Amino acid sequence: MTPVFDPREDLVQRRNGMRQKALKARLELRAGDRQELTRRLLFHLDAVIRELAPSSLGFCWPYRAEPDLRDWVADWLTQGEERVAALPVVVEKDTAMHFRRWVPGAPMVPDRHGIPHPLDAVEVQPEVVLVPLNAFDAAGYRLGYGGGYFDRTLVQMRTIAIGVGFELGRVDSVLPQPHDRPMNWIVTEAGAARAA
Repeated sequence: MTPVFDPREDLVQRRNGMRQKALKARLELRAGDRQELTRRLLFHLDAVIRELAPSSLGFCWPYRAEPDLRDWVADWLTQGEERVAALPVVVEKDTAMHFRRWVPGAPMVPDRHGIPHPLDAVEVQPEVVLVPLNAFDAAGYRLGYGGGYFDRTLVQMRTIAIGVGFELGRVDSVLPQPHDRPMNWIVTEAGAARAA
């Protein structure tokens, strides 16, 4: 009997393969190399944020060897009293995330995935959100961890999404699906570009 080919299953497998390959490469980076790539990435991110000049900025607590943006965001906050930073929190499975105001030293608690977020429940609607990238393409599409949280969140927000990650995750196409939301910008250690 000939096995039945399911193109949807093949697509899921291909996307998951890209995700896992990018994640594995990032996790295998030596700490010093990751810090150097992050330093170069932040140089390019500085220029984009200067151009956009937001007063509120969402970012993510570093997870699974993602670029660590905490010190950069803390420094950005010191450059204007009106500036507000926020971290996302997963309140319920399969729903959009909420952003809560963050300041350095704020009391933190883990979310349902063990990722810290501010205990203070002051909600923020960031003008710009820095979104972590696993695999990504020049059109601005990304693969996160497969939960769809950022896609559900971005579709509800009027925000500029900046994908932030390392070149090792770049692919020709992540094979985006109708529910996927592209980034407005992609920033890596190699530079910053508006999504194609």
